[in-house]
Amino acid sequence: MKFNGNPTALAVPVLAFATLFAAPASAHSAGGSAAGFAAGFLHPLSGLDHLLAMVMAVGGALGVVGMPLPYGELLIALSVVVLGALVATARRVPVAVALIIVGVFAVAHGHAHGVELPVAAVALAFTVGFVLATGLLHLAGITIGVLTRWPGGSVAIRIGGCAVAVAGCYFVYGYAGA
Repeated sequence: MKFNGNPTALAVPVLAFATLFAAPASAHSAGGSAAGFAAGFLHPLSGLDHLLAMVMAVGGALGVVGMPLPYGELLIALSVVVLGALVATARRVPVAVALIIVGVFAVAHGHAHGVELPVAAVALAFTVGFVLATGLLHLAGITIGVLTRWPGGSVAIRIGGCAVAVAGCYFVYGYAGA
């Protein structure tokens, strides 16, 4: 395997190797061991949840260094269709399938954001703002997920999933028409 001096080309095999040793997510209960640099450094490497979230970061890094991703915009549009349809149909997929779906779409989304990183912007400040906003969007998604605790909540979520899938179809149509 030749990497042509590109250190980001090592990211995918390193991430794949690291997943072999990662434990499943455990609600971030550190059990009192969350102290010091070593604990902080090892924490994201020891949980499968963190490693999977980093797939998007890997895609971003690949975009920043200019590695092309064929059909990246189409993959992003399809991610909206697929994820919306899964929510609309309340479809539960095997974990392995979910990991593949999320992984492919995360790389595409991350790559697009890496490519679009504003040249004139302060990259670190932009990235911090981007990560903060992404975290808030995830929090909003978790909050929406709580609706399932009420009788009409699941129906509302499924209707929302349908709307998302329809919007994704519009994105795919826009991509095809471009």
